[in-house]
Amino acid sequence: MHKSHRRLQIARLARLLSLPLMLMSLAAEAAAPSLQVLHWWTSAGERHAANVLAARLGDEGVAWQDAAIPGGAGLGAGKVLRSRVLAGNAPDATQIIGVSIGEWAELGLLLELDSVANSGNWNKALFPTVRELVRHRGHVVAAPLGIHRINTLFYNRRLFERLNLAPPTTWPELEKAVHRLRAAGIAPLVQSSEPWQVATLFENLLLLTGGPEYYRELFVRQSPQAAVDPRLAQSLQRLRSMKSWMLSPAEEQPWTEAVKRFSRGEAAMFVTGDWAKAELTELGQEIDTDFSCIPLPGTDNYHLYSVDTLAMFVNDYTHQAAQEKLAKAVMSPLAQQQYSAAKGSVPVRRDANPAAMDSCARASWRSFARGTAAQAPSLVHRMAADEESRDAIIAEVHRFYMDDAVAPAETQRRLAGLLRTLNFRSHKQQGSQHATQDTDRR
Repeated sequence: MHKSHRRLQIARLARLLSLPLMLMSLAAEAAAPSLQVLHWWTSAGERHAANVLAARLGDEGVAWQDAAIPGGAGLGAGKVLRSRVLAGNAPDATQIIGVSIGEWAELGLLLELDSVANSGNWNKALFPTVRELVRHRGHVVAAPLGIHRINTLFYNRRLFERLNLAPPTTWPELEKAVHRLRAAGIAPLVQSSEPWQVATLFENLLLLTGGPEYYRELFVRQSPQAAVDPRLAQSLQRLRSMKSWMLSPAEEQPWTEAVKRFSRGEAAMFVTGDWAKAELTELGQEIDTDFSCIPLPGTDNYHLYSVDTLAMFVNDYTHQAAQEKLAKAVMSPLAQQQYSAAKGSVPVRRDANPAAMDSCARASWRSFARGTAAQAPSLVHRMAADEESRDAIIAEVHRFYMDDAVAPAETQRRLAGLLRTLNFRSHKQQGSQHATQDTDRR
């Protein structure tokens, strides 16, 4: 037999013998568990962070099926999630944050992750604030990912160095920096008039003016008396002052576009959450070379926070093993470090190594570690109040921002009336729930 013909026969035989193995491999891939994850991480930095989680889940033998919904502050994703749940088509896992976690858990729709939390010793690993955030009625119902600091001021290092400007640490120093920048023909601030972005700036100013305790009195306890406090008037006046410092103050633009304009040097400063740091990095900017971030002047000892979390929907329990693997994976020290580095946040773990963080992250992590006296839960990012309260307050703040004819006193009166209405509804709902529970006991 000719040698070439013999080699051809051997090759054919090898292909035939390998065919069953190929079919088995394809069958195994088809049978591999997967989870559909709904979230609103759609910017470049956010996509990088989602890919980190997908890779860590893949290490557990589970495929990540992406269901990303665009929209700043998760507004679009929240609507999609509610419609899908009502249609009986809930995702396996979803990004849910803050007060919303307890609301979904109260409906009995979230998978309890107690076994994962106990085996991973989450009780010891987590910061107390985060630990309580993911618990409902004694059960762990969400897996925490990272902590964002929202009272963050980004500044262009090259512009500041050119004018021999030091980073401001107090409100008067910030006003002086603004004066110097204007005199040099440089726009001090780039911001957006989108309602959630305006309200983010405002909650920063409220924290600056009143501190964490007053902030909680207004946004968490929703006291009508806090709405007529002079500190609220001062915060509104400062918001109006900052509007006059802005590049295109009436322009609505996505936060990602504001980041790009900041990176191009169109304005010297930008006040937003530290997620912008990740976006700047994706644009090729280097922290402490091209830009740096500091707490909003006057809030150095405070941490206005938002915590990213993933919750698992119960559905029919067929994906429980895979869902528990996801919860385990995202809480691993490796995933925590990689996710936060990609997202701009800091780990939720108390045993994280601050020496491995950049300057912005290190300051954030250490500030949050001071405890509840230094912490303030973001209203805008669902940490402080339910959706109805949040949306109503944001609307009033945005109305004041857009219309210079609206006096601070008028906005205070409207907010006080709004909070009285919200309190009345809340008490009425609580009374109805108590009555239902009493009837059930009888």
